This record gives sequence, C-alpha cells and structure tokens, in this order.
Amino acid sequence: MSFSQLKETIEEGDTVILYLNPLNLHSIEVKPEIPNKHDELVDNVFQTKYGALKIKGLIGQKFGSKVSLSKGWAYVLHPTPELWTLTLPHRTQIIYSADISMIIFQLDLKPGCIVIESGTGSGSLTHALARTVSPNGTVHTFDFHKQRAAIAEAEFAGHKIDSVVKSYHRDVCQLGFGPDLDSLADAVFLDLPLPWTVVPHAVKVIKKSGGRFCSFSPCIEQVKRTCEALHDSGFREIQTMECLQRELTVRSRTVPILHPDKEEESEEKMTFTSALPQPTVPGHTGYLTFATLPPN
Repeated sequence: MSFSQLKETIEEGDTVILYLNPLNLHSIEVKPEIPNKHDELVDNVFQTKYGALKIKGLIGQKFGSKVSLSKGWAYVLHPTPELWTLTLPHRTQIIYSADISMIIFQLDLKPGCIVIESGTGSGSLTHALARTVSPNGTVHTFDFHKQRAAIAEAEFAGHKIDSVVKSYHRDVCQLGFGPDLDSLADAVFLDLPLPWTVVPHAVKVIKKSGGRFCSFSPCIEQVKRTCEALHDSGFREIQTMECLQRELTVRSRTVPILHPDKEEESEEKMTFTSALPQPTVPGHTGYLTFATLPPN
C-alpha cells in the first residue's frame, strides 16, 4: 500500500480509511485475523456506531466501495496524507492540513527535492512531504524519542513510503543532522521546543545554492528567538504567519421585492445566493516562520 500511488483493489495488509460521516473516520489495517487475549487467532471485527464490520470482507473490494453495516453503511476509501492526518494514532500533537499546505507551498517543494524534518512526531506532515517529493526525492526525518522514531519508521514501511522517507533517532538540538547530510537539503522544517538552537545546524545542511527554512512554534516567544537566530545566521526574507481557516455557508435566500412608490406589500419575490462566514473560527494551532538562505 502506497500513500503516493493509487490502486484499485484492497489487499491483505493494506491501510484503508473507513468513512462513516465527515466527523467520523477511522484508519484500519486490513488483517483478516488478530490474536485475542489468549493468543488465539480470531476474526478481526471493527466496531462502529452503525454496527460491526468484518475486516476479511474488505479483501478484494474496490477502493471507494460502499459496505453495509447492521445499522447503516460506510465507504472504504484509499488512504491519502490528508485522510491519514484525520485518522492517525496520536503520539504527539500533530500538524493539520491547513498548515501543511502552507508549509509545502512556502518551502517550494516538488518532485525530486530533498527535505529535512525534525521532529517526526506522529508522521502527519511526513506523509504529505513524501507524496510531494516522490518518486525521486527524499525526506530525512528526525526524532529524539527512540520509541516514537521506531514506531514511525515501521509505519512508513507499512505504508510503502520508506523508499522516500529516511527515519533517524537523533537529538538534533545537541548533535545536529550529521555530516552525511551537509549541503544536501533544498529545505529544512523544524517542529521543536527550541528551534533556535538548530538554526546553525540547518545552515550546514542546506545546499550551497541556497534553500528554504520553516519552523512551527505554538508560542510567540519561540518565534522571537528563532527569528533572531535566523537573522544572525544569514537568513533573509524572514516572515511569520498564522493559518486560520474560515468557512463560508452558501445558501439560497428568498426576499420580497419592495417598491417605494407602492404602499401595499408586493407579492413579487427575489431569490439570490448568499455566502455568510461562520460566527466562530477554529483557534490557534501555531506560528509558521519562513526564511530563505541565500546562495553561498
């Protein structure tokens, strides 16, 4: 199963997205049988609010198929980085699609690019980076937590993106990215508590022809210190932004037509389409700081 290449038929070992409604999605690994508490193999059954789903019944189905449940139905979707972000197991706080899209755009990533990421966390951004730079690019992703790095590496292999993603267990704040990556990266992304300590290491790994930098930080004090470090290290075009998603509700409205010269109310009506913003906006996720390292 590859997150970067589509396929038609579900096979054993694939990861699928079970869509119940827009707010109820689940990622499922297609295993016909799983061990119970006595280490006996039993049928793998996934419970939903609309009834139980026998996983072995998915094998051979087409992606996008509608499956019947005892109290309704669900759709079995092909995994994408966006759907994985909505359904992945959280080992850390994750970066969501609104920020991910801005990161990929501002870092100017495309197929063939080499990008360095630290830290890996739950792998939400990593999957999107892998799809963007594949098939001949590389994502080098680092995490200081040994267990998280190992779990993420196993996920990347299971999702068949390990040919693009190289995972490392390393504390880049203390040790940097290592000499093997010097002057190789088109872009560097940091999601760390102390990103300003890694800025000098980022300078070493960005290509001599220059490259882009991004840091994701929830607190403005982190942003301040990171911007100071970027300026001192020779970065230019330093800017910080925040992505807030505001949805519009589009609906048809019908109102009576008023005639100023007539006293009685007109029976004529007019229908038009309106777009009104939602009264509330999803809150702060983090600040994105971008910068450019000029050619050296």
